[in-house]
Amino acid sequence: MKKALFKDGLIAHHTAWTRLATNLGCASVLSFCVVASAQALEGNKNAIDAINQMANVTPQQALKDGARAYYSGEKGKALSPLRYAAENGQAMAAWKLGRMYAEGDGVPEDDLQAFQYFSQVVREYSSDGPKARSAPFVASALVELGRYFLAGISDSPVKKNSHKAREVFTYAASYFGDADAQYNLGLMYLDKNVPDHDRRLAARWLKLAAVKGHVGAQAKFGELLYFTQELATARMTGLKWMTLARRQVVGGDKESWIVSLHEKAFSLASEQERRKSAKWANEWLNKRSHMVASTN
Repeated sequence: MKKALFKDGLIAHHTAWTRLATNLGCASVLSFCVVASAQALEGNKNAIDAINQMANVTPQQALKDGARAYYSGEKGKALSPLRYAAENGQAMAAWKLGRMYAEGDGVPEDDLQAFQYFSQVVREYSSDGPKARSAPFVASALVELGRYFLAGISDSPVKKNSHKAREVFTYAASYFGDADAQYNLGLMYLDKNVPDHDRRLAARWLKLAAVKGHVGAQAKFGELLYFTQELATARMTGLKWMTLARRQVVGGDKESWIVSLHEKAFSLASEQERRKSAKWANEWLNKRSHMVASTN
């Protein structure tokens, strides 16, 4: 029986990935993955020469060298070993390069280049299980690809496509259980402009991310419960989640919406409700102090 269930799980995973790959289309992950290796070198002869000089270095050592250079502040020096590692099976290296190009971190910001590196991670490691060492990088790469499909990349074949974005988020949220993917999926189902807008599905995905410590999901899940008239009986629970999110805000414009949201809810709550939510938030944080929060 267990073998049958395991087999069914593998079949379901394979079917989901095949459907995802097909739906993404020729201007998406598959097409970019095929040429990612060549394009990642950007046609730069110096980069090619540098990588050729690393022929006797193992990919693992190249990854370590690249990471050491990056975190010591020599980001330009980190590129060659990271590229070499990425071209030779190191998922973390390809993912890190994607992040660098996405943020303009040590390199000129280039969303298409970032898309190509994230695509490489997905192409080469998507068949790995959710417990594999590569799983966090695959899940993160899928989320980044989903975000690119939500917005599109100007002057490129990557066009805005919410259907593709939802497919990517769903795969990362379901198969890898990624909190960022669950959060983004929840936001999509909250969007009234999306044809299959569904607040119940939104609540489901947001809650899954919230219990994992995703601060943004905690705030949005709380907002949904507190301000949705049909969910009036869950109003107190909503206030608790928003209070929990507010307690974890460290400052900055990126999280200011959480502060504003909580202040709005608190202004409508009674003193007793405020005290209950604060007590619950403190207890939650004390029990789960090891959890890393995120607002992505």
